[in-house]
Amino acid sequence: MKIQRILPFLFIASYAFPLRAETQAEHYAALTAAARAANQKEEPVLPGKFQPTWESLTQYEFPDWFRDAKFGIWAHWGPQCEPEKGDWYARNMYSQLNKKGEPNGVYQYHVEHYGHPSEFGFKDVIPQWKAENWDPDKLVALYKKSGAKYFMALANHHDNFDTWDSKYQPWNSVNLGPKKDLIAGWAKAAKDQGIPFGLSVHAARAWGWNDVSKGIDKTGPKAGVPYDGNQTAEQGKGLWWEGLDPQTDLYAQNHGPKDKYSADYMRKFYNRTMDLVNRYHPDMLYFDDDITRGLPLYNDDPTIGLRIAAHFYNTNMATNGGKLTGLIAAKKLSDDRKKSLLFDIERGGAEDILLEPWQTDTCIGTWHYDRGVGERNGYKKPSEIIPMLADIVSKNGNLMLSVPVRADGTIDDHEVHFLNEMGAWLEVNGEAIYATRPWKIFGEGPVMEDAAVHLGTGEVIEKKVRPLGAEDIRFTRSKDGRTLYAIVCGLPKKDIVIKSLSATSTPIASIELLGYSGKIAWTQQSEGISISALTTWPNAYAIAFKITLK
Repeated sequence: MKIQRILPFLFIASYAFPLRAETQAEHYAALTAAARAANQKEEPVLPGKFQPTWESLTQYEFPDWFRDAKFGIWAHWGPQCEPEKGDWYARNMYSQLNKKGEPNGVYQYHVEHYGHPSEFGFKDVIPQWKAENWDPDKLVALYKKSGAKYFMALANHHDNFDTWDSKYQPWNSVNLGPKKDLIAGWAKAAKDQGIPFGLSVHAARAWGWNDVSKGIDKTGPKAGVPYDGNQTAEQGKGLWWEGLDPQTDLYAQNHGPKDKYSADYMRKFYNRTMDLVNRYHPDMLYFDDDITRGLPLYNDDPTIGLRIAAHFYNTNMATNGGKLTGLIAAKKLSDDRKKSLLFDIERGGAEDILLEPWQTDTCIGTWHYDRGVGERNGYKKPSEIIPMLADIVSKNGNLMLSVPVRADGTIDDHEVHFLNEMGAWLEVNGEAIYATRPWKIFGEGPVMEDAAVHLGTGEVIEKKVRPLGAEDIRFTRSKDGRTLYAIVCGLPKKDIVIKSLSATSTPIASIELLGYSGKIAWTQQSEGISISALTTWPNAYAIAFKITLK
């Protein structure tokens, strides 16, 4: 038969008997199978200057952009923000009682709004999250206007859900929920705004963090009924998630309560993180791991974090013309590790000036958006954050500030106002913050004598520190050392005395007040400098004096 006769027949046959469309279940099953097949191998470490050893990582040097940036914004945003009920929703929704044995409000909310966790678990919350009003360009532009010099987005949390087109985790934001590659959108917005881009990775803790999904109610009509963390892939037949495996891939609960991390689990975390680096080339990688070595899964397999670190540094150099511009932030670092990684302190700070650059990460509210906090404007105010920023910078640190994002991808009016106020203050006083370095001491004032600050660990806990005020002064200096900045952490009602600047120790040529065009009256004696108070200060939160040294 000639080909001319065959083609019309094929056309008619395909029209009469169209190819069957792939069902949703088949699509999910294919995604699951592809992810597991890919995870049989490990992503390679890019050869280069750094090897996956601590000795090799000591070659690291902190980039100037980070030393100069001082202030960044973090969008800690994922499917746990969908209910808008605050932190750790994916865990707290499974706790019928709180630590005091009382009814847990998050659990009660979940039952009332979604159903019992045996029937509607966290996996079922994910498709409800649409991020329908998310505009990364608008948000990152606002963050930059607020004075942020870098931006970080959440790649995954302990809930184990990836917010990018992850080839190793089928539970991701392209396949489910928003149906968007959120990390790609954030990365492009940061690039368009010309600011460095960071990614935070928290999923290493899913192994134990999600164990509550296998629990039961202790009381009530559903007492003894297992939650959905016990459901196997086979039980999804006929349900929306058929083809997916929540127990293994999302909750990571296909193991006993005392089982150690499996090789598959650790390899999957490693591959997901390497995939993240290879796809988006972030300037910063942040690990939320509360262990002594700071790198993910270090106590079970120290090679995982070391290989990721070596690959990240080598990849960063390869994409930046041989110059290393990237950072890896980690917690609970010993002093020798602070030369290889960025020391990060969650919701805290440092007691004194640290030799190497470091970072505080904190939030104006709860990490995941809480509608109640937003409605009552229960956020930290600029009058709290600005003195905190001054304190951190005076000790050689940076502030990474999380501004909670709502389920739909927007921030509320109170948060917009907060960011605008931060931007207005930094526009006037940023000279005392950006591109500065610590002075010989970080400051003076009554908070320095506060016993709650000095914990003997080198760190301070945010909630235990008395708020800084007009009697607290923090110092920064220009890179060349010719200019000193004295940031007064409040609005003084009387003359300001700076005891650290005595005539015998620090000769001064002139003093200016940032944001004020008039002359400042001051005298310098052996007891220090006395600066006459103004009737009205040029801003509402804190003031910064520019002191030119002789």
